Amino acid sequence: MFSTVSTREHHATPSRRHSLKHHARTTAMAVMLPMIGLLPLSSAAHAASDVPDTLTWTVPFGVGGGTDVWARFMSNWVTKDLPGHPAVVIDNVPGGGSISGVNLFSKRAGNGGDEMLITSASTQYPAMLRDRRVRYDYADWEPIFAAPTGGVVYASSSLGKDSASALKALSSQEVKFAGQNPTGLEMPVLMAFDLLGFKVDPVFGMKSRGEGRLAFERGEVALDFQTTSAFKSNVTPLVDAGQAIPLFSLGMMNDEGHIERDASFPALPTFSELYLAQEGHSRDDEAYQIFHKFFASGYAMQKMLLVPKDIDPELLEQYRQAARDLAKDPEFLKEAAVKVGPYGLMVGKAAAAQLHSAMQLTEAQHAWVKNWLMERHNIRLQSR
Repeated sequence: MFSTVSTREHHATPSRRHSLKHHARTTAMAVMLPMIGLLPLSSAAHAASDVPDTLTWTVPFGVGGGTDVWARFMSNWVTKDLPGHPAVVIDNVPGGGSISGVNLFSKRAGNGGDEMLITSASTQYPAMLRDRRVRYDYADWEPIFAAPTGGVVYASSSLGKDSASALKALSSQEVKFAGQNPTGLEMPVLMAFDLLGFKVDPVFGMKSRGEGRLAFERGEVALDFQTTSAFKSNVTPLVDAGQAIPLFSLGMMNDEGHIERDASFPALPTFSELYLAQEGHSRDDEAYQIFHKFFASGYAMQKMLLVPKDIDPELLEQYRQAARDLAKDPEFLKEAAVKVGPYGLMVGKAAAAQLHSAMQLTEAQHAWVKNWLMERHNIRLQSR
């Protein structure tokens, strides 16, 4: 949204202009000084952190996509507990798998607190992989809140009668997995397959995880992964019919950064449980730590609302407090469970700490990912 402001210029000679400026400054100070003494100190501090009347959210995806739907749903709730209940304008800037819009936001966004950014895993991963197209840095932003998602890996019942027999078959029998691409949301899932010793032959090019599920239903692949909402709505009937066997969930991350069982699937072990149960494996393993980072940025904080780092700290705290209040609102939680998933929000400093930890790959870790992509998936990472 743009507005045009017309200005009228008054020309004067240099000496006359200097005299007018000096008179204006002197008059203004004479008027303002007595008034400043009458103002309560709190009003000056409060003015700096006033919530803008309108908040503009840059959504770097097209209208109707998953992130856009999430943003529009959240925009109806986020301002509920903010002073003045500001309006939210959604600015869709698609292109480059979200990179174009985020680059633009990074270049243009001011620090007034009225401009905010929505990101998703497909925004986080290119930054972590040092994609040459990326012109943004998450260190320049502060998260107001992050919204997680979960997911489940499941296998065809042709591999066994239960999860134990299916897991055993996957370590000795090659199966196909229908994926989109190895550097997208499926990346930590593909890492998990390798770390568990599954013999998986991935077939890429699916336009969505939904296409992967349909390939599973047709019997073209014997292994699949779906996020929580898709699993519950589309895969549960397959499980009930004896066609699919849930193997493990990705889990959820607590505020201390540890992966726990997903509350949506409490009976399912997490990938971490299966991995750490193997002899000689620990959380200190380089490959596990890399999986953990991509899981954190892509699932534990899959969607985020961020603002430029240099906005007024009091205003940032107001935004975060509103998010904390929202996270406890039973009406919001009830509707969110239906519309966007059953998970709570990670707010404020907890989100900031997890974001900082997740987005930082050491040189050795980055080299590991490059080698893994090349050797395992024949992908040459074009990174800075």
